[in-house]
Amino acid sequence: MDLVVRIFLLVPVLIESRLASAEDFGYDGSIGPTYWGDRYQECRGKHQSPININVLRVKQVALPDISFVGFDDPIDNVHVTNNGHTVLIEVENEPHPRVSGGPLEGNYVFSQMHFHWGDNDTLGSEDKINHRSFPMELHMVFYKEEYKTVKNAVTHADGLTVLAFFYELDRHQHPAYDDITSALGNVTDPHSSVVMKKPFSFLNILPYDLRRYFTYRGSLTTPPCSEVVIWLDFEQPVRLTHDQIEVFRELRSASGKIRHNFRPIQPIGDRTVFYNIDSNYYTYNEIDDPDREPEWPQKRKGRNSASVTSSCITLIIIIEVLIAYVDKIHY
Repeated sequence: MDLVVRIFLLVPVLIESRLASAEDFGYDGSIGPTYWGDRYQECRGKHQSPININVLRVKQVALPDISFVGFDDPIDNVHVTNNGHTVLIEVENEPHPRVSGGPLEGNYVFSQMHFHWGDNDTLGSEDKINHRSFPMELHMVFYKEEYKTVKNAVTHADGLTVLAFFYELDRHQHPAYDDITSALGNVTDPHSSVVMKKPFSFLNILPYDLRRYFTYRGSLTTPPCSEVVIWLDFEQPVRLTHDQIEVFRELRSASGKIRHNFRPIQPIGDRTVFYNIDSNYYTYNEIDDPDREPEWPQKRKGRNSASVTSSCITLIIIIEVLIAYVDKIHY
């Protein structure tokens, strides 16, 4: 009888423990992206992320420079956490880094950064460029300062901005990532956390070119998939070695190693993707409906007229030499 009573008293504890360890979403099976909409209705919205960016369909724009405040400051008390889905990097120091300018109206305050990766080096990024997937992608999440908190910001259409950076393979290690990869070895288990031993600078882990980027309106790429994000996908990737990326794949969730944690591509729908050009560098020409007026001003790089004239003169001389040669043979 005592045994029955003890089992009866233990049942609620077991149930609570099971619920606490259960994942409310994941990337495989019955809790994978296909089923997110069953519990989070907005995951079936029309302006979801990630998307494939077709560079032949983007709108070229020349936006104001982005202001990166506090990105080059050494930051103490940087927390690295395995939340069971990814690795989070958060800071305690005040004031937090901020961004403004570009397509953003107002200041945005840093909340956290996290990573998405794949099973191998051929896939792993969430957004794609011309259907190309990168082995990993960094998301730096900021909330609009006037909304005070992330919780309040996600109730507004312009509440968040995410700076996204792609990764490519390189033979040489990126030294600025040593502190991150070292910390990952201490957070292999889900829901574990560690504080970085050395001051950490955002600017050191980012690519050199922060002028050229794609921007569009979208959503969070994890539940609840709120459509409140202004995305900035920077064109120049960060270069890491295979071993540096492989460390991320050693992190564990409640069900095993996190070998992949990226959401599949979502329909772009009626959205426009803009490409911010560097005033001294032009990459993509806009190819779109010729009857459709561009929504923002754009620039194209023309050929130098002196160069064109020189080419024409050279061509004329060549033609004249050929004609003279043919006449000589004929006679």
